[in-house]
Amino acid sequence: MNEDLQNEVEAINSIYGDESLVATGEEGVYVLHLPQQAASLRIQFPHDYPDVPPSVLGTQSSGGQARKGEASRIVDVFRETLGKLYRPGEVCLFDVIEDINSNLESAINPAVENDGHGTDESSATHQEAPIAAIRPTIQASRLPEDEEPPWTLSDVVIELKSVFIARCAPVSSPEQAKQYLQHLLDSDKKVRSATHNITAWRIKGENGVSFQDCDDDGETAAGGRVLHLMQLMDIWNVMVVVTRWYGGHLLGPKRFSIINTVARDAFVKGNFVKEEAPTKKKGKH
Repeated sequence: MNEDLQNEVEAINSIYGDESLVATGEEGVYVLHLPQQAASLRIQFPHDYPDVPPSVLGTQSSGGQARKGEASRIVDVFRETLGKLYRPGEVCLFDVIEDINSNLESAINPAVENDGHGTDESSATHQEAPIAAIRPTIQASRLPEDEEPPWTLSDVVIELKSVFIARCAPVSSPEQAKQYLQHLLDSDKKVRSATHNITAWRIKGENGVSFQDCDDDGETAAGGRVLHLMQLMDIWNVMVVVTRWYGGHLLGPKRFSIINTVARDAFVKGNFVKEEAPTKKKGKH
């Protein structure tokens, strides 16, 4: 296994869960368990991948409850998407999976059938799944429809196709911070489908009680680093969400530097950074 393929296997399994992309024992052949789909595919990576594209050999399993012909259509969609997104010398599997997650349902079943009593329940459940995956512990009530969180956005940073952006807002309670995060995930499909949404907040409550919390959202230790940045900058009554869309290349420790960079940029742009008063120099009288 070459280094590019090894890194991609590790990345896919870290994002979508262990055993998402598994070697079969045959040279270059892996089984890909598609997220949100019952079918799994057999994919062969040539020894000089990514200079040469992978090929789809067929289905490993169609899933226990798959409709007739669905597995073969998934193979067709996967091959078409692979041909569209592959670029020589660049790993592509993450981009293909994300594209398929967004478009496979309509490609396989353009006219969703129901019994005449409204939206198909399985389709609605599928659309809501990413929210639970990002923040399974959110129990906050929703904001009123006419209320928008006052987000301040950082500049966008792109590194090896990974895209990072931070947004921060003033908050006065943990409940409000959770409401703002829930509103963001509910209202912005692009953010909801991101690889990671890292959160942190620090709040001074009544009677000297303070609240601090963070969430890595799968990016191990990232939330704690952002919270530490807020502590160093003495930022209070603010929450921050750092969003990352994985670009197919592992960044190593550099990703933490970028995450803190965009978070700090949002704090500065939102005027949440205290400026120290200039020290008066003693002069002769």
